[in-house]
Amino acid sequence: MKIDIRKKLFELKDEEYRKFHSKLCPGIDNIIGVRVPVLRKLAKQLSVEDGIGYLKELKDDYYEEIMLQGLIIAMSNQIDITDTKKYLDEFIPKIDNWAVCDIVCSSIKKTKKHLKEMWDYLDKYINSNKEFEKRFAVVMYMDYYLTDDYIDLVLKKINIKSDMYYVQMAIAWLVSVAYIKQKEKTKEFLKNNNLDDITYNKSLQKIIESNRVTGEEKDRIRKMKRK
Repeated sequence: MKIDIRKKLFELKDEEYRKFHSKLCPGIDNIIGVRVPVLRKLAKQLSVEDGIGYLKELKDDYYEEIMLQGLIIAMSNQIDITDTKKYLDEFIPKIDNWAVCDIVCSSIKKTKKHLKEMWDYLDKYINSNKEFEKRFAVVMYMDYYLTDDYIDLVLKKINIKSDMYYVQMAIAWLVSVAYIKQKEKTKEFLKNNNLDDITYNKSLQKIIESNRVTGEEKDRIRKMKRK
């Protein structure tokens, strides 16, 4: 017997979490209040039972319903990489907040086995003029492509000016992680880049906030801030 997903989501509701998470997602007023680990567990269960079937049944009315769509696409063994891209094309335009974007990106583990194919696929999203489509590409780069083989390509892709807040924050986040994983390449990038001032300075701030950066490095980074 198939699960009534919406009924199940309301059974799993945590009102305190809903209040807390709603504050982190300004402008999003359709949150039921299901914690992310619980959503992941439910998505795994649905994926095993009938991933594609449930994917086609899920509505777009609630934050958690949209999140589940992304998690099922990411986690279901029924969905190969070709179908993953097809379903992502249907899903990505529905993203309207950072949390769905980032959580789903981190769940698309099959990317690790299909790096070249997914790299090419992300081109249309890094070139999109829509905020969360562009953020999706940036976060995917951060999650899977800060490697020796791809770091130069990643830094080239994100070397852009943007006036979209959630894109700026994603690029800054990526640069700060790249500084840890690919320090020398990232140091050179910080010396010569086309980033807008907001993104550039936020990148420095995030590097300084890292516990994996020495005090000496932080002092040097502080001096690089644009006025």
